[in-house]
Amino acid sequence: LAPYGENPPHTHPRGTEILVVVEGTLFVGFVTSNPENRLFTKTLNKGDVFVFPIGLIHFQLNVGKTNAIAISGLSSQNAGVITIADAVFGSDPPINPDVLTKAFQLDKNVVEELQKGIWR
Repeated sequence: LAPYGENPPHTHPRGTEILVVVEGTLFVGFVTSNPENRLFTKTLNKGDVFVFPIGLIHFQLNVGKTNAIAISGLSSQNAGVITIADAVFGSDPPINPDVLTKAFQLDKNVVEELQKGIWR
């Protein structure tokens, strides 16, 4: 990842992920399932390892001023990936903005702008 680059919140519905930092510094985390929605985070440096449990939303952010390199492995040949923002705001066809307005407590214009974003 480039400096301040991010692997945005996503999930692997069919696999656990293990990540090893080869170079740089990453801020990583995952959120447990409902109803706790507890956030677990850690700043990782070269040689550190972190496990993202199967199906949980997780992310990686390079918090360093240099490139970060990490190697990930998944427990499945077909772990799948669902990038949260892409799935919610970039679905085809689009999710009814009224649904997202209520779900995210956003102004409808904001939702519509997000839906017009980079996905279209």
